[in-house]
Amino acid sequence: MTEPREARQIRCPRLGHEIAFSYCEREGGDLPCPRIVRCWQPFLPVEAYLKRTLAPDAWERFSSPAPGDKVTSLLEMIERAKRVRKEHL
Repeated sequence: MTEPREARQIRCPRLGHEIAFSYCEREGGDLPCPRIVRCWQPFLPVEAYLKRTLAPDAWERFSSPAPGDKVTSLLEMIERAKRVRKEHL
């Protein structure tokens, strides 16, 4: 899985333009983009490739869910508050 991954480019939902797999592979510095499996799985066996090529600690950091950012957390709290309010009305 070396050359074929560079031959194909897909539209990145975060950047809004075409990118190669290699960019996604290192987008997070030493870790792949969090969306790499979701975006590339239809075209390549991404998860198997990452398990094989990442160091065990890097795979663990990549595959473990990270805490959400503040904006996402705030939006989730607002939605929960709206539901609770509707239930009490």
